Amino acid sequence: MKRVVIASSAGTAFEWYDFFIFGALASTIGTVFFTGLGETAGVIAALGLFAAGFAFRPLGAIIFGAMGDRIGRKATFLTTVSLMGGATFAIGLLPTYAQAGIIAPILLIILRICQGTALGGEYGGAAIYVAEHADDDKRGAATGWIQSSAAFGLIAALLVIYFTRTTVGEEAFLEWGWRIPFLVSILLLFISVWMRLKLSESPAFQK
Repeated sequence: MKRVVIASSAGTAFEWYDFFIFGALASTIGTVFFTGLGETAGVIAALGLFAAGFAFRPLGAIIFGAMGDRIGRKATFLTTVSLMGGATFAIGLLPTYAQAGIIAPILLIILRICQGTALGGEYGGAAIYVAEHADDDKRGAATGWIQSSAAFGLIAALLVIYFTRTTVGEEAFLEWGWRIPFLVSILLLFISVWMRLKLSESPAFQK
């Protein structure tokens, strides 16, 4: 049971990391991807896109909730964590507005929608997976770790951004350093998939 809680919580925390770095870097994203709007409008656009990720969470919950009922919890949250990690890593590879024009923010919007959809499926799916493994008298304590994962993901996102920014400097961070927190997600993705591949399907679904 401990392995189930750790693997599920860690994977969800990694997804929250991927989700939160977008908001924490809103001012940088506004400058890099919404250059034509001006500084203030660019930040507002970036924050609006951050909020759009939340708007797509219900869609992800519906899609991946149904998928979990059909093909299993384990396969589904392997899918959600892969979608989130892949989308986040791809953001780190995107061309800027200066390099690709309007194509850059369009691609960013698509990837942000993927992030929100993935998190919507991950969060509920992980909680259900843990709940179906837990004993009746420990179900609340076990699933509480899934809720706590959001805080762990936020802290991790802020720390990675802080250390990257202080290491490379402000000028380099705006030029290319902002990509590093997004690219780090590929490592987190590999760790999460590795941990979750070792898990078994939930007892309730096997029935």
